[in-house]
Formats: sequence, C-alpha cells, structure tokens
Amino acid sequence: MKGIKEKIPEKGAFIQKDLETYAIIPYFPGGIVDSNTLRRIADVAEKYNIKTIKTTSEGRISLYGVKEDDLDNIWIDLGLKPGGHLGKCVRPAKCCIGNLQCKKGLQNTVEMSKRIDKLYYRKPTPSKIKISISGCPNSCAESAVRDIGLIGVKNGWRLLVGGTCGVKPRIGQLLAKNLSDDEVINAINKIINYYNDQGIEKRMGAFIEKIGYEKFSQNVLE
Repeated sequence: MKGIKEKIPEKGAFIQKDLETYAIIPYFPGGIVDSNTLRRIADVAEKYNIKTIKTTSEGRISLYGVKEDDLDNIWIDLGLKPGGHLGKCVRPAKCCIGNLQCKKGLQNTVEMSKRIDKLYYRKPTPSKIKISISGCPNSCAESAVRDIGLIGVKNGWRLLVGGTCGVKPRIGQLLAKNLSDDEVINAINKIINYYNDQGIEKRMGAFIEKIGYEKFSQNVLE
C-alpha cells in the first residue's frame, strides 16, 4: 500500500478494497436522523456516483466508494461532520432508543448519548474509546463489549469498563451501579482523564489488565 493513504482521519475516510476509494460515516448526534438529512444523503450519493450505502453495526450510515478528490465537497454538501474512521479518540456514543420509545427502556439513552458526545466526542486518547448506552438490562446497544458501557436500570445506570468485541473479545467489568446522569458524566470524565494521564497505548480493557483492576478502580472512584 505504498503511496496510499489508508486513513484520512480529519476527513473521516478509510481506504477500501479497491485501494482507490474510501468509506465515510456521517455523524448524527444520538444516532437520530431526520427525513431531510436522509434526502440529502441520497442526493449526495447520486451526485458523486456513490454505489453503496449501508447501515453499520453501530447504527450509523456508511457511504462506500468515495473518491478522495470528492471528500471535501461531499462533506460540504452533506452539511455533516465525520463520525467514523477518526483515529485515536473518543468515538460517537452508540445507543439504543431507550425510554424515548421502547416500552422496556428505563433511562433516556439518546439524551445521555448527546451529553457524552458534547463533552468527549473526538477527544484524543491513547487508543480509540467506544461508548455504548443501553436503556435496560437487555443491553441492545451491546454495552458489555465496549470500552465504556452504560446500562439503564430502575435506579439509574450501571457503568462497565474494559469490554471489547474485537480480535480478543472481553466482557466489561462492573465499575459502579445506580448512578445518576451527573454521576455518570463525572465517572466518565475521571476514566478518560486517568487513561490519558497514564498514556498507555492499549485499548481500555488491555490497559486495565496491565495496571490492575483494583488500582484502576481506586483511582477513578476516589
């Protein structure tokens, strides 16, 4: 791949199988998209001859087959920010619909997602951080296999850390329970700051394993 830009993080682009075109994923706060935005995506796909549009496992919309020379104009026409392939930083929080619509939802996942993103989205970190927010213990957003996972319960939120569904899957460990919305934000702030202060370039689960869960929990919960 000599001479090929595998990633262009500032443009949210990642090289594809043909080694000529890129995939991009627009950012939607809280994963919510309106009909006008969907029409705009369709118009952009037709204008720039984008053949493949796919919903991702994160519940987002990915456009495949984008030419590098078109990237800037596509983002201008979309009027959206990049939401994928962003490098070492906090990624957009993934969430289920929560109590906004689901009869089983116990907490407001969409607003929590927006609140987390407003504070931490694209914040640089030693390795990427993925955050998932589920409105009930059914965990439709797969919170147990994310670097930071929230699960809504009757009395607030359960907070899990260190999960991943990557090459070496692992289940996140329960760090705290029955947290209020403000307590969640405070805890996430401590986790990210401590992670950055240590500067160990490993995913959250491997980082916790390296320093020890007891040491980690003591530092972020004190």
